[in-house]
Amino acid sequence: MTRRTKTAAAQAAALTIPTIPKEDVLPRLAALRTAGTADLKDQWRRLFGAEPPPYNRRFLESRLAYRIQELAYGGLKPETVERLEALGERLDGGNITTRRIRGGEERPIAGTRLLREWQGVEHTVTVLRDGFEWQGRPYQSLSAIARAITGTRWNGWTFFGLRNQRGAA
Repeated sequence: MTRRTKTAAAQAAALTIPTIPKEDVLPRLAALRTAGTADLKDQWRRLFGAEPPPYNRRFLESRLAYRIQELAYGGLKPETVERLEALGERLDGGNITTRRIRGGEERPIAGTRLLREWQGVEHTVTVLRDGFEWQGRPYQSLSAIARAITGTRWNGWTFFGLRNQRGAA
């Protein structure tokens, strides 16, 4: 066994997703509410074998709750997955751009609150299903809100810290 093979075997062992005994499901679900964010992210890494997304606590809790039940009781039947994929294809016609917009891969989930301090004033923006809300008014983009706050043009994603200066999400 070469060094490279040993490393690959060690990585595969580290990425093994655990099975969850059915009797542990309810206590684990209850513990999600009181777990710290760091603990939720650790659980995400163990249960999904990947880094957690940069979404809010509520999102992490709900996805972890689903994942715990999925690992204990089994996931969706293949027929159900095929049916959902077919419905998605009918909805967006197979257009990946439309799917990403509808799926909101780039956008935080509705209900997320974005906080930004600007010149000593804290501004809160709520993500809506079809836009954003700031000071009780609806906006189509974060850039429009950033301009209203600062008086200058900004990339809204960068202004609210959702994307770094180089454009990576």
